[in-house]
Amino acid sequence: MDWNLNHRALTLVEDLPQRADQLRIRQQEISGGGTVWDFGVDVPGSLGAGLALAEICTAGLAEMSLLPGEVAGGSCPHIGVAAEQPVAACLLSQYAGWQIAVEDFFGMGSGPMRAAAAREELFDKLAYREQPGLCVGVLETDRLPDQKVIDFISERTAIPADQITLLAAPTASLAGTLQVVARVVETALHKLFELEFDVTRIVSGYGVAPLAPVAADFLSGIGRTNDAILYGGRVKLWVTGDDDSLQAIGPQVPADSSDAYGRPFLEIFEAAGRDFYKIDPHLFSPAEITFQNIETGRTHRFGRVAPEIVAQSFGFSG
Repeated sequence: MDWNLNHRALTLVEDLPQRADQLRIRQQEISGGGTVWDFGVDVPGSLGAGLALAEICTAGLAEMSLLPGEVAGGSCPHIGVAAEQPVAACLLSQYAGWQIAVEDFFGMGSGPMRAAAAREELFDKLAYREQPGLCVGVLETDRLPDQKVIDFISERTAIPADQITLLAAPTASLAGTLQVVARVVETALHKLFELEFDVTRIVSGYGVAPLAPVAADFLSGIGRTNDAILYGGRVKLWVTGDDDSLQAIGPQVPADSSDAYGRPFLEIFEAAGRDFYKIDPHLFSPAEITFQNIETGRTHRFGRVAPEIVAQSFGFSG
């Protein structure tokens, strides 16, 4: 199926100019072609900007909402994510699977532009690629992309520079923090994909995770946003097929399937020499996952939340 992910995302982007002041975001045209939206690098951004950024990152195939919630007995807003087409929304679009490194610029690339490049193994396995004539991408970065970054993406997507739109936000910003935590469902799907589960069995997904406080710096932001999902994220997936396979794979899915589970992520990251690739990949998953088999009516739940670690990571006291 052709999801038209980039065109879907552009429809949402076209609504941004009239909301820019309200969302505290800013548009910047690149002289050599291309458009950049600043969601928190040189502007404040907002909660609304974070919700918009997260929705664009899923090409509008997931609904984002802010919900009341608690962490260790104290009030803390949560992010809710609902996806009726979770594979397209989360794996083909939202997953941050493209490292954009151009000279001294670095950003984690996500959003539907990945489907236009289709350079990840994921796209071969899921047999999907777009040739949309335009692309929309999200960059997790503390610098705004320049012409060299636009040209880099143009070369790898075969899309003219003037048809490329990039939205940028640092992890340590209001919008950036929210859009990372809004990956709670995507994290579950990617873990299942890596475990070679047939993700086409997943028909709907819902997740909720505590919204981390905005951190003062990049490293702290990485720690808090990861902890929100690893120790506070809950995901429910509605699936088809047999129950035995769910019982077999279930214990391998939550974050507590990793021996690294139990410490704030920043401690784990530092112990790994700040190298993500030295961290047990089984750690990267929500704290709790529930499968509801819509064919048999059975429900299977695995994992556990650890609110005390979330509270420690978030800097909540007494």
